[in-house]
Amino acid sequence: MSSVVLLPYAPSSVAVARQRLSTDLQASGVFENAIDDAVLVVSELLSNALRHAHPLPSGMVRVAWLWSDDHIEVAVSDGGAATEPRAGRPTLSSLGGRGLGIVEYVAESWGVRHDGDTTTVWAVLPAPNGVANGQVPALREAG
Repeated sequence: MSSVVLLPYAPSSVAVARQRLSTDLQASGVFENAIDDAVLVVSELLSNALRHAHPLPSGMVRVAWLWSDDHIEVAVSDGGAATEPRAGRPTLSSLGGRGLGIVEYVAESWGVRHDGDTTTVWAVLPAPNGVANGQVPALREAG
């Protein structure tokens, strides 16, 4: 299952992307906690694109996801920025700067691809089916 959505370069697009991703993954039978993680990551990536990057030449941003083999890859493409996306290490009193740190913690891997003037930030997350062989997938231990 895969989807690509072009959305306006506007804060309201975050809610639209979250809803579309959640609906698609629920329809595919993905475990609810995995859906929550994927929605969180898309929210962070899209919010960062809207805050720090330029829109694509069309004036839009592209959000894509692909679910297969018990993993989901989510990706947000924009028109690039003056700086490279990276996980920050904010102080406890900082008001922001935690988004990619959250992505780094939740995702198995994440990175940045460049294709001409387009920058894509992607993340791969575990996304098992709701129940496999009668077993509920184990939660990941924090630490």
